[in-house]
Parts: sequence; C-alpha cells; structure tokens
Amino acid sequence: MEDEFEALKPSGAGPEMERWNLEDLQAYIDAMKAEIAKVEAIIAGKGSVNDAAAALFGDKP
Repeated sequence: MEDEFEALKPSGAGPEMERWNLEDLQAYIDAMKAEIAKVEAIIAGKGSVNDAAAALFGDKP
C-alpha cells in the first residue's frame, strides 16, 4: 500500500525524511557519501584525461 502512495507523488518530491528513524537517516547519509565518492573519482579520472590531452596537444583555446 505504501508503494502505491509513493507512485502518486510528483517525481521531483524527494523522500519524506522527517518520518525516517535514525538508522535509516544514517544509512541514507552513508549511501550519499558513497555516491559522492564515486562521482569524485569519475571527475578525477576525467581531469587526468584532460591533463594528458593538454600535455599531448598543448593548451590551445
């Protein structure tokens, strides 16, 4: 029944965290930190590719 209500929410409405217990909130924080770390690693990888390309081809505007 809860899933039916979730499906009716607008897509941009995020989770209702006020109802979550402390353990769920901490798990959410941990998951978001892991996601941030993953994105930062992707950004770092792309930065090193850009640096390598700039070294190879020079910094041309």
